Amino acid sequence: MKRARTRPPVAIIGGGMGGLSAAIHLRLRGHEVVLYEANPKVGGRANLLERDGFRFDTGPSLLNYPWVFRDLFAQAGRRMEDEIELLPVDPSLVFVWPDGVRFALSSRLDRLVAECAQLDRDVEPRLFAFLQDAEAKYRIAFDKLVVRNEDNPLRWFGALSWREMRRLSIHHSLDRELERFFRSARIRQALGAYAMYLGGSPYALPGFYSILAYGELAYGLWLPRGGIYALVAALARLAEDLGVEFRLGCPVRRIRTDGRRALGVETSSGERESFPLIVSNVDVPTTDEQLLQRKARRLRMTPAVVTFYWGVRGAVRGLGHHTIFFPDDVRAAYDDLFVHHRIPAGLPFYVSVPSATDPSLAPRGATAIFVLVPVPLLSEMHGADWASIAGHLRARVLARLRREGVELDETEIDVEETWTPVEWQQRFGLYDGSAFGAAHTLRQIGPFRAPNYSREIKGLYYVGASTTPGTGLPMVALGGRLVADRIEEQL
Repeated sequence: MKRARTRPPVAIIGGGMGGLSAAIHLRLRGHEVVLYEANPKVGGRANLLERDGFRFDTGPSLLNYPWVFRDLFAQAGRRMEDEIELLPVDPSLVFVWPDGVRFALSSRLDRLVAECAQLDRDVEPRLFAFLQDAEAKYRIAFDKLVVRNEDNPLRWFGALSWREMRRLSIHHSLDRELERFFRSARIRQALGAYAMYLGGSPYALPGFYSILAYGELAYGLWLPRGGIYALVAALARLAEDLGVEFRLGCPVRRIRTDGRRALGVETSSGERESFPLIVSNVDVPTTDEQLLQRKARRLRMTPAVVTFYWGVRGAVRGLGHHTIFFPDDVRAAYDDLFVHHRIPAGLPFYVSVPSATDPSLAPRGATAIFVLVPVPLLSEMHGADWASIAGHLRARVLARLRREGVELDETEIDVEETWTPVEWQQRFGLYDGSAFGAAHTLRQIGPFRAPNYSREIKGLYYVGASTTPGTGLPMVALGGRLVADRIEEQL
């Protein structure tokens, strides 16, 4: 550990997945690391709510790209399989339309072919062509683009051959890309549904994002035993074992600077500590406004959400682990959300029943249910009565579930908690209530995205869903390594 005494100490503000990953990577490189977390628990969006024997993951409900976390543990000489147990979720997703049509995604090729064939005749060769094409895109993305710091667009794209550039399909929409392979609008709607988490519509975001559906099909969807928070807790234990110091329940009020370089942090209690290196795991615009007391940079953000956590007495039939409910007019719902900035007239939402995969997440015989409804940002519904809106959304969700034959008696909901965009903002500093961070438009990817370092303040860095490489648990975990690389480059 001689090297540790020669490397400058680092303060990390926020213990989300990005902050934990950064802490691990920086500690492994010899830095003393102090992590400040405003809440009693680390995890950020991926937090834990425990009530009367129910355990609810507050945010992400499934784990994708497990190789990212396997690599993270391996960096510290650990085996992920010794730290957490992953339970397969298959079918991974079920999509439901109001006319009764259901479509399931599966990592088992025979099941996937059978599901697609119900909606699209003679689809098998086109499905295989899609998987082959999306795999090539995925490899290009993770071998040459996502996993490196690059501020220069020419050098970023310059890593690709002309053929690879064309394959990325950034010149047309995701829906158009899917139409190359699937005649069924239903299949395209299902595979394009990932666009919402990226802050856009499949009719607007580029075809490159077909890699998202491919990644989940190829690597599966998983639930750590004990829920997603079991992964968070395992990484927090790893960081602590490595010597990271945690300051829980310790909000940082201000990042101290002299206008040109970082000096340290000031906590809400008024305590000041000096650090030449600071990594903010708070959304970049929130860091600007609240921690630097300056005007927030303009970023296009992903939508907000209203989430419901229901502990239900008894079994609930008619729901699998993860179900997405589409309205009749899917495109109109995207337009309502992203163009007109209003709650969709035809309401899309998803329901997760993690206790269907891991019964330990609920008392014996009971059911844990998580519901997520995408809604506009706080600034797009200025002055809205979110408590009233949440009540209306709850009624609409329950009515739709009844129409779909889901056996959920409202009187059997024994435990209930609701978080509106206001709660999400207050709990985790989510800018404008945005649930998934900065959007992934063409102008906000790679070198066009908010960089993971400050160009104005030397020693200030960023990690998380609003900087590179992007949003989602695997991406922000990769971002922890990228910000550690950036610090090493600039020391």
